Amino acid sequence: MEGAVGAETGPGVPADTPTGRRPTTLDPDYFKGMYATEADPWRFATSAYERDKYAATLAALPRSHYVSGLDVGCSIGVFTHQLCPRCDALIGLDVVPSVLDAARARCADCPNVSFKLAAVPGDWPDGRFDLIVISEVAYYLDRADLARLVARVEGALLPDADIVLVHWLGITHYPLSGDDAAEGFIAGARGFARVLTQSRTAEYRLDVLRAIKSDARSVR
Repeated sequence: MEGAVGAETGPGVPADTPTGRRPTTLDPDYFKGMYATEADPWRFATSAYERDKYAATLAALPRSHYVSGLDVGCSIGVFTHQLCPRCDALIGLDVVPSVLDAARARCADCPNVSFKLAAVPGDWPDGRFDLIVISEVAYYLDRADLARLVARVEGALLPDADIVLVHWLGITHYPLSGDDAAEGFIAGARGFARVLTQSRTAEYRLDVLRAIKSDARSVR
């Protein structure tokens, strides 16, 4: 998960556009640039923001345990490691090979986790999941790719799966704001998922969705 702290500094930050936002999805080179000089440019392992956000995310999970989890944008695996005990199997995705090496090292004591190099929504793992976490990720996408991400999620859900969205609310140069990303995902998923809970702090929002059973979808 690519977080908020330090998000507007360092190599790879796009130039301003007339609208103040980058018009297209950030490509892997952006993230490779961020990690080129720092192992943890967003301070996942040390910032109070990340620590408190991770605790709130875990507390918001509707179930104590899941069969198959997916952590989209796992970065160096700080939250992935905390999520491991809650899943029988867990996959972490990221776009930077060195970051995945760090995540594997951090989660070496978690035999139930695996990591894959993937730039969503173009890349997506096989399988179906009853938990998909999309934290500090969706605002890196433009609206077309956000719609593709929603479609990827729809095709990867087990019955009654939970989808967790977490996004920073600060001002960035990313294609979408945190609210744009969350509301856009929720609107796009309306045909197959409903909002269970929503919470908001001064810094981030947390939305939990539950997949709608297929028989219920047919009468909507």
